[in-house]
Amino acid sequence: MATSTNTKKDRRRESRDRLRPEREAQARRARLRGRLLVGGSLVAVLGIAAGVGVYASGSSASSAAGGSGDPDSAGKPFVQPANTTGADGVVVPYGKADAKHTLTVWLDPRCPYCAGVEIGLGRTIKEQADAGEYKVEYRFATFLDGALGGGKGSKRAVNALGAAVDEGPEKFMEYLRVLYENHPEKETDDKYGSTATLLELADQVPGLRTPAFDRAVEGLTYMPWVDKVGKAFLDAGVSGTPAVLIDGEQLTVNTGRGIDSITPEAFKKLIAEKRKP
Repeated sequence: MATSTNTKKDRRRESRDRLRPEREAQARRARLRGRLLVGGSLVAVLGIAAGVGVYASGSSASSAAGGSGDPDSAGKPFVQPANTTGADGVVVPYGKADAKHTLTVWLDPRCPYCAGVEIGLGRTIKEQADAGEYKVEYRFATFLDGALGGGKGSKRAVNALGAAVDEGPEKFMEYLRVLYENHPEKETDDKYGSTATLLELADQVPGLRTPAFDRAVEGLTYMPWVDKVGKAFLDAGVSGTPAVLIDGEQLTVNTGRGIDSITPEAFKKLIAEKRKP
């Protein structure tokens, strides 16, 4: 009898062992689906609730953009960072102003797929812009603060990036890379809601921690500007982040496998194929 019972237990254990790889694979796919719903470049809706898009609508859209109800910006005067362009300075340019082509890059600081693009392609984008292949227009979204149920990380990180632009385009580019290299693993981690963290990371960019930079980050100087930056994303009708376009034509820059970007070589080939004469 004991032998029969042990045999049954062994069979159940063997069955569990056989099923374990598939169950683990299913769990990985479920986690990936959850992440895709937040940041995938090919996904247009969050799917958190029926009918809710990446930037929602009505009052939710205002909140996602960092609207007038945001206490971080309430009562502050509008100040446009230096070295920005467009209406209200919502565009951060990089590269040679007379370049024939324009690469537009939309990013949300809390978006892991944006981190994948910046880590995988950021240096290539900078190199090509420096060589005059195109000029870059960086534009930011802040919708994940609202879409993820609250937080301040997207907006406060954009405020800090505005302070970095004041210190010059090179400092901005370096700081942008540092932020994404130190990106929180989970979208729900509001790591960049801490101005102390944003300042600590700025230490990795030589010369960025000027008194003016520190004041702008700690005092949230550019939050009214951040509101306008977030609203510009909503007004542009961009479906999600990251969104990368060459001369207005959107490029597929994520592999679809996790948060990884395509290779620099594949990106250069896309640019050569898609940019207009």
